[in-house]
Amino acid sequence: MNENDVRVIKTKKALHQSLLTLLKTTALESISVSALCREAAVNRGTFYLHYKDIRALFDEHLHYLLQDLEDSYYEPYRHAPRLNSSHLDPSTIRIFHHVKKYQAFYEIVFDKNSSLSYYYSLFEKIKSLIQGGSSELDWGQMDVTLLAAYQTNAMMGLLIEWSKDGFARSPEYMNEQLACILRAFGKESASG
Repeated sequence: MNENDVRVIKTKKALHQSLLTLLKTTALESISVSALCREAAVNRGTFYLHYKDIRALFDEHLHYLLQDLEDSYYEPYRHAPRLNSSHLDPSTIRIFHHVKKYQAFYEIVFDKNSSLSYYYSLFEKIKSLIQGGSSELDWGQMDVTLLAAYQTNAMMGLLIEWSKDGFARSPEYMNEQLACILRAFGKESASG
C-alpha cells in the first residue's frame, strides 16, 4: 500500500473527517467501525486495510495534529533564538493558525460535553513544549513545572475564549492580542 497514492490519501481524509463528525455527538469508545464507514462512505475492508481499530485512527489524527501544534509553537523561534516579548513579531505566531486549521477538532476539545481526555492531551502537549523552551533559562528557585502549568493554562484560556465565539476572530487578531498580553506582562515583570 502506497501512502502517497491519491486514493489512499482521499480515503484516510474521509475517515479522519468522519471521525470528527461522529466525535461531536459520540464518545470515541462508542463509535463503531460500521458507523464510521457509513459516514465516510467506505467499506469495512478498506477501513481495516489502514487501521486495526477506531483508536488507531484517532491516534493517527491526534499525532498529526500534535505535530502541527509543535511546529506552530516553535515558529517564532525560527526568527529569533530567544524570544523577547517586547519585540515579538505577531506575524511569527502560528499557534492560532494551527487551531483554525484543526478547528473541527478544537470545537470538540472545548465542548463542555466532550471527554476531558482530549483537553488533557492538548494541555500536556502544550505544557511539554513550554517546559522544553523554559528549561534552557535560569529561573532561580522557580519550579519550571509550575511555571509551565501556569503558562499553559493561560494559553488554554485564550483558546477557550476564542472557541466561545466559534473562532470568529481571525488568527491574526489573536496573534496581535497574544503579543500585546506578553508585552504587558513583560513590562510588569520588568518594573516589579
